[in-house]
Amino acid sequence: SCYQTPPVNNKLKVADVEEPQYEEEVAEEVEAEEEEEEEYAYADDAPEVKLFGKWSFDDVEVRDISLVDYIACTGDHATFLPHTAGRYQKKRFRKASCPIVERLACCLMKKGRNAGKKLMAVRIVQHTLEIIHLLTDQNPIQVVVDAIINPGPREDSTRVGGAGVVRRQAVDMSPFRRVNYALYLIATGAREASFRNLKTMAECLAEELINAARGSSNSYAIKKKDEIERVAKSNR
Repeated sequence: SCYQTPPVNNKLKVADVEEPQYEEEVAEEVEAEEEEEEEYAYADDAPEVKLFGKWSFDDVEVRDISLVDYIACTGDHATFLPHTAGRYQKKRFRKASCPIVERLACCLMKKGRNAGKKLMAVRIVQHTLEIIHLLTDQNPIQVVVDAIINPGPREDSTRVGGAGVVRRQAVDMSPFRRVNYALYLIATGAREASFRNLKTMAECLAEELINAARGSSNSYAIKKKDEIERVAKSNR
């Protein structure tokens, strides 16, 4: 009769059922490939590491060849914040790999009432870098590096002898101790300048760093360095 149902084509049905599954698999593969490409793109377009999101480490150079290994400011030592929470005191010389700006921040946490207040120290360093940039129009990280190179004494005197007969003997200072001593002198000078003073710690630290970078005798650290070297020279 004219109302007969048309013959069923099983092959077509099977194809119709299978095609969507195949399309889904292809779509998943394409998505996975796109995600991989995006990951590689992110790796290539990784943002440049800038201290506080502002100061670049690229053009920073250590101009004293003997201190290159002890002033960590390039390559892997470039950080967004001077707060890496690294365990630098666990082993001798490990603190040489601590970013130099972080070491400066740690030196500010001196005297018992400031012990452990690292966020305060980081904030002071941040303000200091801003002030240095305003006053010198240079990359403040470079100024900090120069300020640490200049005031490190190259010669010191030690006590030699015992049993009541004590005399001073001049000795050379290692590059690592030069960096450590420079940081100590800079932090001490800034602390003494800001104590019982209207000037903030950041202003005093900025002034100390700029003077030390220029080698000016207005800097506490430079004055102390000259004094130490003068005493050592007289004890040769």
